[in-house]
Amino acid sequence: MPQITPFLWFDGKAEEATDFYLSVFRTARVVDVMHYTEAGPGPAGAVMGVTFELEGQRFIALNGGPQFSFTPAISMFVTCETQQEVDELWDKLSAGGEAQQCGWLKDRYGLSWQIIPAALKEMLQDRDTARAARVMQALMTMGKIDIARLQQAQQQQ
Repeated sequence: MPQITPFLWFDGKAEEATDFYLSVFRTARVVDVMHYTEAGPGPAGAVMGVTFELEGQRFIALNGGPQFSFTPAISMFVTCETQQEVDELWDKLSAGGEAQQCGWLKDRYGLSWQIIPAALKEMLQDRDTARAARVMQALMTMGKIDIARLQQAQQQQ
């Protein structure tokens, strides 16, 4: 069975970004480090890329140069079980980056993340469409998602 691995292009900051992501997630590790050879295109011996895992998901970070940058069209979607997990990941990943709407943020390297409580999906799929609509309206006013506020919106009459 094929394995799908997100491949992240950095402008010379693959190691730094990897170290940052490893510090954010509880279960994280470096799998492999690749170095440029005399064949280039980077200096021989310099880090070309780092393969790492976050919570069991494998990623590859490449020191690719300034040709490409991240856009919000691709984001890392993180499902959290508790408000504490949402708060912790949001605070760490948004530090030096940019908070955005509806649980989205851009980290200090420009990579977009969605920090989403698992309960949100259930609330948005509520059979009572008025309740689901109230949750969506509350969500649209948030940066970091607040589960208690969503629950309050859902329960309003």
